Amino acid sequence: MTADHHQIIVVGGGIAGLAAAHVLGADHEVLLLEGSPQVGGKLRMAEVAGVTVDVGAEAMLNRRPEAVELVRELGLSVVHPTSATSWVWSRGELHRLPRSLMGVPFDLDELAASGVLSPEGLDRARSEVVRPWNGADVAVGDLVAARLGDELVDRLVEPLLGGVYAGRAREISAEAAMPQLVAMAARGAILRQAAAIPVSDVPVFAGIEGGVGQLPGALVDTGRFAVRTDATVRALRRVAGGLELTVGSARAPETLVAERVVLATPPAPTARLLDSVAPGSAAVLATIETASVAVVTFAFRAEELPDLSAMSGFLVPPVEGRRIKASTFSFAKWEWVRAAGDGLLLLRTSLGRHRDEASLQATDAELVTASLVDLRAMVAITATPVETHVQRWGGALPQYAVGHRARMERVRAGLEGSGVAVCGAAYDGVGIPAVIGSARRAAALVGAAQ
Repeated sequence: MTADHHQIIVVGGGIAGLAAAHVLGADHEVLLLEGSPQVGGKLRMAEVAGVTVDVGAEAMLNRRPEAVELVRELGLSVVHPTSATSWVWSRGELHRLPRSLMGVPFDLDELAASGVLSPEGLDRARSEVVRPWNGADVAVGDLVAARLGDELVDRLVEPLLGGVYAGRAREISAEAAMPQLVAMAARGAILRQAAAIPVSDVPVFAGIEGGVGQLPGALVDTGRFAVRTDATVRALRRVAGGLELTVGSARAPETLVAERVVLATPPAPTARLLDSVAPGSAAVLATIETASVAVVTFAFRAEELPDLSAMSGFLVPPVEGRRIKASTFSFAKWEWVRAAGDGLLLLRTSLGRHRDEASLQATDAELVTASLVDLRAMVAITATPVETHVQRWGGALPQYAVGHRARMERVRAGLEGSGVAVCGAAYDGVGIPAVIGSARRAAALVGAAQ
């Protein structure tokens, strides 16, 4: 092989690209190209008051195997959250978050005891309206509202979906985001089926001792694939020798040729790169909208905070009109964070929802102040933080609009035989395990291609 010719090139150094390169690197020569100065994407760590913590994703689903399997394969330690409980701010006060399937309650008596809903909202939720299911995709919020009422959507479904997608319940595809709920709705009464779901003693979430942000570095350290950072791919086209990539600045472009390519980039840049290779797929990807969010991390002196150790954090429904959409009490949720703090307690807030970018057009100091205003009102934090850190994630979360799954099938169908595969949060789920699963799917496609 010449210096500029490669067997497989993976474009994008987030967890999707890293996981794809890791799988492919076992049997192929792989080069990963990342446009920014560091790999990792939304998995990132930073030092706050001398404590290194996650400032991006800090947990992964434990009940899907892909992430925890990879973590253990790499020799990292899987940990689980403490027994601290989750809460929701509703109707002007905090309530313990009832167990649910993304807002659909498992137990109506538990929902009633939580106080999240008004008496009227609770009565409506108890009176499920069962309607025939025609199989068409609908928004999660519309499906649940028709069955259980608007208030349940506004005060439980919205904050839970907002935490995962930074999206809006009445726009997110039920088929793509909550296929289990769709299957239940097709069978009949969803409350009856939800009540029959057995309580599991398997933890819902997992983390990594020392932070989820260690995962990207651990993948690079395996040496299975080569990595280049500050290597933005600006164009992709078919040539006689395979696929030609233009890398770098317009003033000093570099040409690389690959037999096969994995695009693990967000939908907009992926659409631009596919424009000449698979224009139909590019056109579909160009329609995907994204949401921007910000994560503000605080370090407080332990003696200056109220006792919040029994709470892992809380969600805030949009209907409440607050600036933050959630707060995670990292020191209470993760034992390793409390230990690393050594007298400092670290917690974080999250801000930003789909089509609410204006709320993030503020200085870092303004986001810190807005967070402190809400923390004071909700959990009586009046202390001055020792240090803060603001991490912005522009266009970080793709939105799964109604019909999303069918659109992604069209994207992949348009790439058949092209030597190009795609993966990432835009396709099969936004959580870490789902993204790793997407990467494995792309790796299988290009790895098997001849």
